Amino acid sequence: MLTKPKFKICRRLGPGVYDKCQTPKFSATSGKNAGPGASRPKALSEYGTQLIEKQKIRFSYGITERQLSNYVKKASIVKGAGTAERFYEELESRLDNVVYRMGLAPSRRASRQMVSHGHFIVNDHKITVPSYEVKVGDIVKIREGSKIKKIFAGLAERLKDYNSPAFVSFDVTKMEGKILDKPKNIETFLDLNLVLEFYSR
Repeated sequence: MLTKPKFKICRRLGPGVYDKCQTPKFSATSGKNAGPGASRPKALSEYGTQLIEKQKIRFSYGITERQLSNYVKKASIVKGAGTAERFYEELESRLDNVVYRMGLAPSRRASRQMVSHGHFIVNDHKITVPSYEVKVGDIVKIREGSKIKKIFAGLAERLKDYNSPAFVSFDVTKMEGKILDKPKNIETFLDLNLVLEFYSR
């Protein structure tokens, strides 16, 4: 069920922010007030547009303002055209996001809770920090004691038709996944360059 705060955020920032907004029902509901008599939204300034993009990233990945700022700083060390790519890598390499991308959780919020509760092991070490940065070659396993948990029930059936991004894989027979490559930008509704411009002021 989509709560009112989330509904308002999706109306303001777009359906890509939360998975539950990406449904025909949300589109139909959000378009009810878009008739001939509806007031037109005011055109945003460049600064306002940058703020909106910043909020999109924060809500999409469930990160704080400070975390976002730190990711931008790390990405900005890479000079030239690679800054946006590096920024995206920082966001996507979070353990909670990787768990989500592997199809093990229905949303990033759920994956964040799963990591915090200690359900995953990275390279034989239990990790409970959602922002933990994974690297190419890392092995992400479901902890032995967690495999019987309800949240992983029917996992094989759930993953049968799931296509994960190319940078991760998950072997349901071994209950473990692997980081195959650096993430490539697949979030077309996010404008990372606008956010980089905001922080470069």
